[in-house]
Amino acid sequence: MGIVIEKAKVVLPVYESGKYVKSIIKDASVYIEGKYIKAVGDEAPAGFVADEVIDGTDRLVIPGMVNAHTHSYMTVFRNVADDLSFMDWLFGTIDPLEGKLVPEDAYWGAKLAMMEMIRCGTTTFCDMHMHVHQTNRAVSEAGMRAVIGRGLVGGLEDGKVNDAGAVRLAEALEEMKDGEICDRLNFRLAPHAPYTCDEGFLKVVAMLAKEKGYGISMHLSESVAECEGTQENYGKTPIEFAESAGVFEVPCIAAHCVQVDDKDIAIMAKNNVSVVSNPASNMKLGNGFAPIQKMLDAGVNVCLGTDGAASNNSLNMFHELSLMTLIHKGTGKTPQCVSAQEGFAMATINGAKGLGLDAEIGTIEAGKKADVAILDMNTPSLTPHNNLLAGLCYSANGSEVETVIIDGQIVMKNRKILTIDEKEVYSNIDRIVKRLELDKKEY
Repeated sequence: MGIVIEKAKVVLPVYESGKYVKSIIKDASVYIEGKYIKAVGDEAPAGFVADEVIDGTDRLVIPGMVNAHTHSYMTVFRNVADDLSFMDWLFGTIDPLEGKLVPEDAYWGAKLAMMEMIRCGTTTFCDMHMHVHQTNRAVSEAGMRAVIGRGLVGGLEDGKVNDAGAVRLAEALEEMKDGEICDRLNFRLAPHAPYTCDEGFLKVVAMLAKEKGYGISMHLSESVAECEGTQENYGKTPIEFAESAGVFEVPCIAAHCVQVDDKDIAIMAKNNVSVVSNPASNMKLGNGFAPIQKMLDAGVNVCLGTDGAASNNSLNMFHELSLMTLIHKGTGKTPQCVSAQEGFAMATINGAKGLGLDAEIGTIEAGKKADVAILDMNTPSLTPHNNLLAGLCYSANGSEVETVIIDGQIVMKNRKILTIDEKEVYSNIDRIVKRLELDKKEY
């Protein structure tokens, strides 16, 4: 299918010596053929046939955003575990609720998450989940792109992986077969955290990842309690612990990294670890502010994520982008800290790089997959049309997103999602909430 977005303003990458350095906005048309961007410019490429013409007048075309860390099934738990300390939130409320979920609950939770992400211009997400096949099924039907990791917890007993760890590893490997039926799915091994994976088990996971050629996704240095625990048990910070277990010997995307010091940052930079900052979740759970500017200065690839709706409580990347580009100016006491350019890169090309997909997505250019969002600029938040890149960070809120294209398929047009029956999703979420008696809980 041929699609042309005609005469729009388009966010385009600028390279120096083959390296991405910034984004600029130019007047251009975007030509899509099949799953790929065929050309960006004033004239259609030779032989191009447009089956669909999208008027780009007063429209801004951006690369689809990359939510580099979330838990899609957790939309079921939105607004049920608030104003709690991190460990009380996790082990006192969320963990017991997760034990009551059945696989189909995760499917509908993921569908709801994708509705929210698509509406806010997100086209790719990295998910850590607990019910195999369910998120994959939802991704396949919704038309999104995802990097999936079944959350792994476990330990070694008598030199062998315990039953809990063995079951989860087997589930993760079985789930990866779903990639054969949907090429928008990619997979990673996803050990949960240092406090749920002991050193022996983590070494087994890292070794398996290295042998099989998988990347790793993991929570690291999220809270003070986690850091105190690894120091007490191993005499190391979580970052040192992960490095010693071999986690950084494969491409690793580390979520949070709030409680890190200069030595930790140097370790991550040396090992090309990509950090996913989740500012809303980190603030809401009282875990603090990651030293983002220090990471950037050290050359760490910093990505942006929302975390799950149980802790954020939103999956809106525009909200996260605004926080990212504002809070560090305040904590760093300098308006030059985390610029709009840097923030936008975190939400797009940096996330793609962290997930190993930067050759395919993250920027709008010929040869890349056609993952784009089209924003209506005739909105109060983007008017006047001055510095639109700054507008994406400081004034946009996601409601401006009008049309979303993923893998060359229009999944939302004129703010109507075409790939998901929204009423069906709402109905099933209501059913799940009633079964779990979340509607009866006193807040």
